[in-house]
Amino acid sequence: MKEPRFCSDCATPLQWIEHIEDGGPKSRLRCPACGFTHWNNPTPVLAAIIEYRGQVLLARNAAWPAQMYALVTGFMEAGETPQAGIMREVKEETRLDTIALDLVGVYDFQRMNQIIIAYHVVAQGQVRLSPELAAYRLYDLPDLKCWPAGTGYALADWLRSRGHAPRFFTEAENQARQRVLD
Repeated sequence: MKEPRFCSDCATPLQWIEHIEDGGPKSRLRCPACGFTHWNNPTPVLAAIIEYRGQVLLARNAAWPAQMYALVTGFMEAGETPQAGIMREVKEETRLDTIALDLVGVYDFQRMNQIIIAYHVVAQGQVRLSPELAAYRLYDLPDLKCWPAGTGYALADWLRSRGHAPRFFTEAENQARQRVLD
């Protein structure tokens, strides 16, 4: 993610300035003119392991190549709970209705400065993808492969909770996936 270059309050160029904080000295992007601090806190992202008709639905973003499928994800909006947010995302992206919802876990995704809140969503209805998604596939649990990043770890934890040993992409497969996401 690109860091801001200018103060959002006074437009002065930001600088890395060290200040003493509760935990000791900390260098952050700060405005030398007005004292504004860019905190650079992680962004909460919601992820859904969608169980649909006994299988797991993975989707392909319209910007990804044909072989790339992953969980449905989206940003929380101001004023909504994580539960309401993931139900909204599932409805927006797939037009499916959530009939059951369970927290899988919370995962860091430092490469994107995000915190992923992952849910298992049991959904029903007729799949109709939003323009943001190009395609979807349904997978039986033993056929799922996980990736070594935030949502992939969530999928692996969920598979373990269902009595399945997760399988991960090989290093070469993961590097190909990584190039897609960078």
